[in-house]
Amino acid sequence: MARERGLDGLERILENVTTADQPTDPAAALLRAAADGDADAVAVALRAGADIESRDEHDRTALLLAATYDHVAVAELLVAMGADPDALDDRHDTPWLVTGVTGSVAMLEALLPANPDLTIRNRYGGLSPIPASERGHVDYVRRVVRTGIDLNHVNDLGWTALLEAIILGDGGAAHQEIVRILLAAGADPGIADGDGVTPLQHAEQRGYDEMVALLRR
Repeated sequence: MARERGLDGLERILENVTTADQPTDPAAALLRAAADGDADAVAVALRAGADIESRDEHDRTALLLAATYDHVAVAELLVAMGADPDALDDRHDTPWLVTGVTGSVAMLEALLPANPDLTIRNRYGGLSPIPASERGHVDYVRRVVRTGIDLNHVNDLGWTALLEAIILGDGGAAHQEIVRILLAAGADPGIADGDGVTPLQHAEQRGYDEMVALLRR
């Protein structure tokens, strides 16, 4: 498979693995290597027969572990070998959804070739731009708005990414920039929360003057 996909470095690793090098529990070795960020050990575990979709006690796959700990090289290898970017764990996270929490643009880029399902929701009913907007991940939001993901998605709390940037943000420069990016990308400032309070009203209530100015344009 590595040869067919032109993965020369991985092919060399797999060809040089001896029986003595192979782990006795390939699945456990795969998951451990993914969590540790050891791409060579991941390759060895796969060569030893590990199922690429093996799961740990929390139903996390190797790709989800790589995404969680931001091990981009491991994720690139696993994606190249066909790992599922949509595998859900027991917290209803996927490798893709995790990027909205970590804010890793490099991981986002590593996962996009696997064509992740951008409509899968996390345990709060949200898509990846929502936690990213809450946490102030400016670069991530700037990149994710170009994927075609639904920026007006409303989570189970009744909040969009725009609302979370205002309600759960600190009103500072990072969250101001996120509001600017979301609006420029087509986020609807007229979508109110479950109580009918709009993004503009939330910004006004909090004294976030810069956001107010952006929302009034």
